Amino acid sequence: MNENDNLLKRIVCDPKILKGKPIIKGTRISVDIILDYLASGMSIEKIAEELKIDVDDVKAAIFYAKMKVMASVVR
Repeated sequence: MNENDNLLKRIVCDPKILKGKPIIKGTRISVDIILDYLASGMSIEKIAEELKIDVDDVKAAIFYAKMKVMASVVR
């Protein structure tokens, strides 16, 4: 198992939590919230501190978003 697989294990989708939005496992923090913080210019470390999550959780959200974008690209 590689590092990216470990990152993806941090992201879950549960229809009972935030209507199935992808979230950081064990929280109600959605991937889109993390992306909003990134888009505003906040650093990965500051996001983790602000949301009280691990830096790897932030990296997992970024990687998850990347994979979703790559999967939707029409070739």
